[in-house]
Amino acid sequence: MAGQHRPADHSLGDANTIGGYAAVHARPAAFEGSDGHSYSVELCADTTGERAHPWGGYILFLRWRRVGAQGVEGHLESDFLVHAATEREALARVGALSLATVREQLELLIRERHGGQPPARRWWDVMKEEE
Repeated sequence: MAGQHRPADHSLGDANTIGGYAAVHARPAAFEGSDGHSYSVELCADTTGERAHPWGGYILFLRWRRVGAQGVEGHLESDFLVHAATEREALARVGALSLATVREQLELLIRERHGGQPPARRWWDVMKEEE
């Protein structure tokens, strides 16, 4: 149910990993990026085309709207971060990444989107200027 608070169940995993966090808290992890946007995390796997490691795991960061109706307004997608023999193994491996590693990946993708630089102006800075 949306908006329902559930207590963390630390018996379900390591909350310091991205997959463990989702299991322990019964919701995906979310981060605020340096661009001022909120991002939730989806763990994904797909075929790689490589015989030795046919599956790769990656992260899809869903960017949420700041204003107006709640919803997703875009996304950032990492390259394959892990490789595996099966889809399940790829998801497990990407799920074992630390929260810090996932946050670093988000910031890398934000910088890439902004030409290799951190965002120049955050949304709250623009709002202050308009006042």
